[in-house]
Amino acid sequence: MRRIPIVERGDWQAQAVECGFRFHTIDGARYWDERAYYAFSMAQIEHDLEDPSVEVHQMAMGLVDEIVGSESLMEQLAIPAHYRDWIAESWRRREPHLYGRLDFAYDGTGPAKLYELNYDTPTSLFEAAFFQWQWLEDQRASGRLPRDADQFNSIHEALVDRFADLASSLPPPLLFAAVRDSEEDQGTIAYLRDCAAQAGLHGAAIALEDIGLSEDGRYTDLDDTVIGSLFKLYPLEDLFNDDFGRALPKSGLRLIEPPWKAVLSNKGLLPLLWARHRGHPNLLAAEFDTGGDLPAGWVRKPLHSREGANIELHLADGSRLHSDGPYAGPCIRQAAHPLTAFDGHYPMVGSWIVGDHACGIGIREDNSPITRDSARFVPHAIVEADAPATFYA
Repeated sequence: MRRIPIVERGDWQAQAVECGFRFHTIDGARYWDERAYYAFSMAQIEHDLEDPSVEVHQMAMGLVDEIVGSESLMEQLAIPAHYRDWIAESWRRREPHLYGRLDFAYDGTGPAKLYELNYDTPTSLFEAAFFQWQWLEDQRASGRLPRDADQFNSIHEALVDRFADLASSLPPPLLFAAVRDSEEDQGTIAYLRDCAAQAGLHGAAIALEDIGLSEDGRYTDLDDTVIGSLFKLYPLEDLFNDDFGRALPKSGLRLIEPPWKAVLSNKGLLPLLWARHRGHPNLLAAEFDTGGDLPAGWVRKPLHSREGANIELHLADGSRLHSDGPYAGPCIRQAAHPLTAFDGHYPMVGSWIVGDHACGIGIREDNSPITRDSARFVPHAIVEADAPATFYA
């Protein structure tokens, strides 16, 4: 694995706008950054990332039945009692799921280490599935990448196929919802709507704020039509804490992602995985946090947090790092395994699971070991080992 500088395309911004990637720059700072790319060998992709992704996904799925059947585990994951039967029933019915993202620390020199699962509202999807593939094709055509350069990326095709699988099980009408003023979330649901349409599954977009609730407890669109199925790019745990969400269990609404995904998007899953697969090469030691000072060599994370917020690192050398954010409540501790710096950049590998298959990666890099919401997306390629490189890990 190498980080290789490369000349950016002169028209990449125009291309981004043309295809709907309007959040390529956020608050004046680059989000999409193609001034470099990460190069992998095929062996690194297949053996160090793809195979472990499938295995970790299967281990996580293997825990769902145990968790939803245990009041004590649901309590430990801080899932409100009002929603537990609904979550368990969605699993018993095996309500189908669409996708998820596993976040790994990986530098090409050892086993990828799982940081967490983003299995409810994963983002960075469009840029991973579509725009970095477009970058690869353009850079091959320009001669800046070898003609045989490839990419671990069949995300788009997998999404279209998965929507085709879901079509017969989703009650109509299907709507796609996100917060109105989030350009990134709106861009993500626009992309997913297109993937669904390519599979023959058509659904309109709606702002989350425009969803209504009928007198008999069913969710409705702006025309007061009852919504049959809803893809919602909004955290389930936030709905659990909102009065508007209390109608969910009896509403008849089919959600994507399904309610049982709440147990996989919860960081409390990490100590449960470790307890049942202790010593697995792709897992980090983890335990439920009991409070107090964080020992050296550990990281504290809230059960529910996103985009690197409210993370506390106490590294083995005694140094500490902390990120601010809005999240509170119960936490876990995870053994510290800091990201490797590539010339001052810290990449985290997001491995995409669609259905139950690993189908591609996206890389976000930060200027610190904590990957925050300001991290940049950097493309990747599979190249021969003798391709030119300026620096290594």
